[in-house]
Amino acid sequence: MKVDVYNLKNEKVGTVELPEKIFGVKWSPLLVQQIVRAQLANKRRPWAHAKTRAEVRGGGRKPWRQKGTGRARHGSTRSPLWVGGGKAHGPNKERDFSQKVNKKMRRAALFSILSRKLKDGDVKIVDSLAVAEPKTKLLFAPLRAALGLTKAQKNFDVLLITEHGNKNVVRASSNIPKAKAVHPESLNVYDSMNHKHIFIEKSAVAEIAKHYQLDSRVAASPSSSLARKTNGPKSQ
Repeated sequence: MKVDVYNLKNEKVGTVELPEKIFGVKWSPLLVQQIVRAQLANKRRPWAHAKTRAEVRGGGRKPWRQKGTGRARHGSTRSPLWVGGGKAHGPNKERDFSQKVNKKMRRAALFSILSRKLKDGDVKIVDSLAVAEPKTKLLFAPLRAALGLTKAQKNFDVLLITEHGNKNVVRASSNIPKAKAVHPESLNVYDSMNHKHIFIEKSAVAEIAKHYQLDSRVAASPSSSLARKTNGPKSQ
């Protein structure tokens, strides 16, 4: 599909061909939700931790003999029944919240959200995002003009997808509110959902297709398969 290419002044400067397998995919909200939940779960690091009876210091000696005292039997003062004892079934910092996600599902969800945002007009292809130095002021004003924001509006809410060698944009955007710059190989579903606008550098379109190997994954043509059947296996 062909889409228009703009500069950061919102001026049309040309067109570019976008791959249908990435930007022409059917919207799948349940799949996108599943991948976002998995990404957030994989980022989760548990901090809460309660010591068990094995981790609490002390309690090695039996508090009193087994029989003859009339009291209940106890083997340690660090039992969960005792004040100062361990916690039974408490939170554990070693708990693993990660969720396994298949690569094809993750790709399908990413292509789905990119296609939906392109359809809604939230994806814009720009000719260049390059800045001479990694300074915020060099990117702040052009980006604000491209988004049509006033000086009072400071929530940019934009994801910048730049070519791999462009590190200045990544550093320059780090101080801009709700703006983030990533390279094509770091593009993910959560970042795409978490930002309203997506600006893709024209040179990064080919890098996205290359990263997902869309240009090399070509199905065998019927004529080639027929030729293999006709020729048969080679004689030894």
